[in-house]
Amino acid sequence: MRKVATYEGIIENGRVTLPPDSDIPDKTRVYVLVPDAETLPTFYVASPRLAHPEQAKDFEMQVTEDTVDANV
Repeated sequence: MRKVATYEGIIENGRVTLPPDSDIPDKTRVYVLVPDAETLPTFYVASPRLAHPEQAKDFEMQVTEDTVDANV
C-alpha cells in the first residue's frame, strides 16, 4: 500500500520549490496538481484524405527521365 503526503510548493524559474522542511528522498516519484490552472486548447491538424478514394489513380506521380545534358 502506498502512502500519500501533501506538500505545497511554488514554481521558480520553471522548477518546483518545496519548503525546506520537506524531507523527500532523491528519485522519489511525485505528481504535481495545479489548482485553477488555465488550459490552452489543443489543436489537431488531420492529414488530408480523398473524399472519393477511387480517384487516387488520378494523383499518381509520373516520372520522366530527361537524357539531354543541362550544360551546367
